[in-house]
Parts: sequence; C-alpha cells; structure tokens
Amino acid sequence: MVKQHHVRVYKSEENLAREEQLAHKIAVVAADAVDVVPEVTEMVINRIIDNASVAVASLNRAPIVAARAQALTHGPSANGKGALLFGIDERVSPEWAAWANGVAVRELDYHDTFLAADYSHPGDNIPPILAVAQHVGSSGKDLIRAIATGYEIQVDLVKAICLHKHKIDHVAHLGPSATAGIGTLLGLDVETIFQSVGQALHTTTATRQSRKGEISTWKAHAPAFAGKMAVESADRAMRGQTSPVPIYEGEDGVIAWLLDGPDASYEVPLPEPGEAKRAILDTYTKEHSAEYQAQAWIDLARKLHREHPETSDPNNVRSVLIKTSHHTHYVIGSGANDPQKYDPTASRETLDHSIPYIFTVALQDGAWHHVHSYAPERAARPDTVELWQKVTTVEDPEWTRRYHSLDINEKAFGGTVVITLTDGTVITDEIAVADAHPLGARPFAREQYVNKFRTLAAGIVEEAEINRFLAAVDRLPELGPGELDQLNITAAPGIIDPTNAPKGLF
Repeated sequence: MVKQHHVRVYKSEENLAREEQLAHKIAVVAADAVDVVPEVTEMVINRIIDNASVAVASLNRAPIVAARAQALTHGPSANGKGALLFGIDERVSPEWAAWANGVAVRELDYHDTFLAADYSHPGDNIPPILAVAQHVGSSGKDLIRAIATGYEIQVDLVKAICLHKHKIDHVAHLGPSATAGIGTLLGLDVETIFQSVGQALHTTTATRQSRKGEISTWKAHAPAFAGKMAVESADRAMRGQTSPVPIYEGEDGVIAWLLDGPDASYEVPLPEPGEAKRAILDTYTKEHSAEYQAQAWIDLARKLHREHPETSDPNNVRSVLIKTSHHTHYVIGSGANDPQKYDPTASRETLDHSIPYIFTVALQDGAWHHVHSYAPERAARPDTVELWQKVTTVEDPEWTRRYHSLDINEKAFGGTVVITLTDGTVITDEIAVADAHPLGARPFAREQYVNKFRTLAAGIVEEAEINRFLAAVDRLPELGPGELDQLNITAAPGIIDPTNAPKGLF
C-alpha cells in the first residue's frame, strides 16, 4: 500500500531532517529499483504511441518549427551521442531534444491527462526521459522503469497538492517528476536525485497566466521548458551542485509563499520501498484534441447531435446551461470571466480552453477534428457564434464532489446539460466520463492508440515508417542498450522544410 506522508512548513530553526523532506522521499522512490508490473509496461507502450501520434500531427505548426530550429543549433554534447528530434533524423543535445519534442507533444493538447487536486499531462514526462535515454544509450527496460517513476511522482503530487488555486502553473509538478524519472533511468543515488528534484522544482514554478485570458503559444512551451529544466537539473546535481533545502517545506519555500502558506499541510501518497509504481494506470488519454475537461462534453454533444438535431440551430435554442464541476466552470467555462472564451477571433489555444465554444461546435457538427474544429472560418460562422453566446456554465456541487473523489469508480469529469428550446421544450442529458475513459462507453486500448497514431500520421509519415515504429515500440521491453533511437519517427520527404524556420539569436 502507498504511504501517506505528512508535509508542512517548518521554520529554519526547526532544521527539518533531510530524510523527512518531500524531495528526499521522492528521491527514495525514484532510486527504488522495483520491478515494473506487466500492465504498467503495456500502458507505458501505449503512451509512447500516444505521444508520437500528437507529435507527428504537430510537426509543421509554428511553435514546433521554432522549437526545432532552436534545438538544431545545439548539437550533441559530451558523454553521449545526443538525442533525436521528432520528424527528422538529426541529433541534438538531450536538453534541447526534451525542449523541441516536449513542444511537439503538447501543442495540440491531445495526449494523456490526470486530474485530482490539480491538473497534469503526465505524458509530458516522456520527452525529457526519452531524450536522456537516447543520449546515454539506455535499454527499453531502463526506459520503462524511468517512465513509470515519472508518472508515479507526478500523479502522487497532483493527488495531494493543488497549484491551480494559487494560480501556479501545473508544470511545477512536472519538473520534479521528470527529473525523478531521469534519476531512475540513470540509476542515480538518493542524494543526487534529491538535489535534482529541488532544482527542478525551483526553476519550474511560474504563474498560470499562460492558461488564462488570451492564451499564447507558451501553453505548449511551458511543459517543454519544465522537461528541459529537469534534464539540466539532473546534470547539475550529477556534477555535485546543490539546491535550496528544504525546497517544499522551508519557511521561504514553495509551500509557504506560493501555495497554501506557512500553516499549510498536505498528505502526499508515495509507494513504499519495494512497492510497484502503478500510478500510470490511473491516468487517461484523449480521443479529441481539446482540454481534458472538454472530452466528455464533446462526446455528449455528438450524442445530442444525433438524437436532437434541432439543437444545432440557434433559432431553435433559447439557452444551453452546462452544470459541471468547479474546475470546469472556472477554468474553461463562463466562470473564468474571460471574454476571449466567447470571441470568434480568439486563438486556437484559447478556444481549446472554452467549453462554450467546444460544446457548440461538437453539437452542430456531430464530430470533432484537431484542425478543422478550430479553424478561424469555423469559429466565425454566424450560426455558431449565435448559438455559442447562448451557452453558459455553472458549478454543481455534486459534480465538484465527484471530480475530487479519490474513488476511481466515482471520479467524474462531466456534468449535466439543460437545453431550453424556444418553444419551451427542455432537453436534459448528462455524462460522467469521456467515451475513451477506462470507465467510458469505448475505453482506449492498444487498438485505439494504434489507430490514433495511424490516423494522425497519415499523409505525414510513410506507411513503412509507421509500421517500423509500431513494431519497435511493441518490442520495447526487448530493445537493448543503444536501441531506443528506434522510437523516433521520421516524416515523409518534403513534409518538413528546414529553410522555413524562423531566425533567432542562435
């Protein structure tokens, strides 16, 4: 059984022992060379496929083009052969591969998620861990163990410590989890991992304005930056450099000044020594390219499109009220008080975080597409804008309770919709979890992950390369030292134009 660790703020004179600090306890978990259970190995493979899917679909989007151009100016560093970039067969220094590949994975907001006290996309752990693994020549089993650690630490932190209510971006949990995973990968000692976790946290705490108001391209860059910092933190710690201590519990530390304050306390679950790291099994991926809290609403809107096609016409609809959880209402709903969420000229990143927009388009189209559903002409369609303005959200205490439930069988990310027609008819329906959720109507398994990859790679990656990658990742536990380059994917000739990259400083 996981053990709950009490975490609070300590005054400097209390001199909290290293072994009692959360960063040290995370390091102990990372250094524990416990075997990976088969179902976790299976899910690690699924998520590597999932990341590859969304990365190849993003290869020519502006943030990826810029990040890749930056990375290509930093060739392989010492003590390794470098790491590969999605889409091309060129090596760069591992921290820059973590950067560019991290942007590619996050850009479409289309990979896995875990929601509890806070938010997370734990698949963001994979690019920095894989980059280091390719650089040093790790094996498939090494990579699996490391990714299991990254997921474990991130999920455990997300279960216990809310960043969002203090407007701290959720990647503050990613820096520590990714560097813990790198510690597992490299077999580092507890003290070294402890120092790297502290540095990673210290350098990745930032406000969540990147996900508020006019959302910018930094939304995709933020987790990539955290991954890059995780690699650099591990490097510094390996060279004997130390970190602020205690980073979480200190009287001038993260908890005291950025989170719940000097009187705060948390219960953080972590595996006991010898206990398998299974947290990846609590996470879930996306069928649709949209914020996770929109997944179930897209599925419900598609259902209503089939069953009540009249609701897609704004002339027939008086109002659409979405009753949902606190997080959904205040982050992507009308409770955010962001006018941009109703603005047809808003950026893709903003529309991705607007449940009124997403529900409207899915209701009208009966479908969702990672490109077409966000196209400027689609957002500006007059009948869409008219219906969109009639959609509002409200917090429902019961859906908030279910959202925060620690019971996986009860935890929910949906709610109830009440559509009032102009003739007075009221249509009510509800959904608890997305269709692709493990408890949903059509849970994702290997077949669905492979289909997602094939669908998003079509026209971008040649069929032979698609088949080669899928065969390689399926054999991940058997891949020997130095064979992890097989997990990279090369785009078809002509897809990536290296001369089309923006110019910068280096």
